[in-house]
Amino acid sequence: MLLDTSGLLCYLDGTDTRHQKAAALFDISPTLLTHSYVLAEFVPLCQVRGLNRKISLEFVTRLMRNALVEIVWADEKLHREAMNLLHARMDKTYSLCDAVSFILMRERGIADALTTDKHFEQEGFVRLLVP
Repeated sequence: MLLDTSGLLCYLDGTDTRHQKAAALFDISPTLLTHSYVLAEFVPLCQVRGLNRKISLEFVTRLMRNALVEIVWADEKLHREAMNLLHARMDKTYSLCDAVSFILMRERGIADALTTDKHFEQEGFVRLLVP
């Protein structure tokens, strides 16, 4: 399962209506994959949603130390592939982070995303957390 920014927020925020489902999915998934662009988006998203900055930073640090979570660090090649995908999908409002996720999911044969983001469905993946 790919861990997306919005899904990680649901997992961290105990007041979110999808928290329990996100936590259960995180705990049972045999594959936990994310990438550096998700981590880069996460802390500012938490701040916008009113979550404590210290708690969100500690959460990211724990994720990075979690041996069960694979983090792909975006390099120039992956960034360029994502940009190419964005250019090919001019009719969509995907972010660069979304595009990196889609590329990694296709490369790894992953269909499920811990996310609330409808863009994953638009690209043919399974959004596990429906708003």
